[in-house]
Amino acid sequence: MRKKITVVGAGNVGATLVQRLAERDYADIVMVDIVEGLPQGKALDMREAGPVVGYDSYVTGTNAYKETAGSDICVITSGLPRKPGMSRDDLVETNMKIVREVTQKLVKASPKAILIVVSNPLDAMCHVAIKTSGFPRERVIGMAGVLDTARFRSFIAEELSVSVRDVDAYVLGGHGDTMVPLTRYTTVAGVPVEKLIEKQRLAAIVQRARDGGAEVVALLKTGSAFYAPSAAVAEMVDSIILDQKRILPCAAQLSGEYGYKGLFIGVPCKLGAKGLEEVVQIELTAAEKKALDKSAAAVKELVGVVDRSMKATAAKK
Repeated sequence: MRKKITVVGAGNVGATLVQRLAERDYADIVMVDIVEGLPQGKALDMREAGPVVGYDSYVTGTNAYKETAGSDICVITSGLPRKPGMSRDDLVETNMKIVREVTQKLVKASPKAILIVVSNPLDAMCHVAIKTSGFPRERVIGMAGVLDTARFRSFIAEELSVSVRDVDAYVLGGHGDTMVPLTRYTTVAGVPVEKLIEKQRLAAIVQRARDGGAEVVALLKTGSAFYAPSAAVAEMVDSIILDQKRILPCAAQLSGEYGYKGLFIGVPCKLGAKGLEEVVQIELTAAEKKALDKSAAAVKELVGVVDRSMKATAAKK
């Protein structure tokens, strides 16, 4: 029996992800969006590409959740981007309502699914999803670290004129300005990157990785990144659907690992058929731990906004 994957959101990230997954040909995909005709039209277009590209994945577009029933994985990409004049707290509250409603509908239709959250602010939206779903931490995972790490790896490969395949790296922490690229664990064909790139230049590459999303936004002017984010989600889905046991940097709810409890923090995770199968702990220097603490503090602040808003909403009921 073919696996079933639901992607909520037929915008650039969601639709590109559905295309990537369809071309893998290991599952049928349901694409959900509130805009009438949008997911249906894109789904039909992708089905018609099947004979050309060579895949039998059946893509369904819908504005409801009935068609999503029994999904193995549900990916949440829905949410609004931050607009001029909108505070970070405003963005949190707006997207919190969207993610909460979407999660409720997904859980009702697919109570055994694994949730992958892509909506921003990522770490806070993961918190919303796990609180709303009641799922164990193994079945709620956030996509950010794979994307941040991919950006870091691509900049290093570009700097050294080498293949991206030979660059291994990890970016930990929250998705945003406080992310922690670990240069000490970054290698090029096994050689530590700190021996290949001068310290000041490497620091500039680290900063560019932190600003990777903003750089794309500035160039596009009317949108944000979607090719790399969708590729990052697809890599996570591969590891789960195919039980690959890949060690990938993802946002996971920690239970004491790295000294944190109850927060979604970007850390190395083993992903397999059960979802999050292990949080891999690596040794950090005092400076790296300090940077991770700073990132965790920023995540905790956003979670505080979420918790207050959820309590206020519950009180109104």
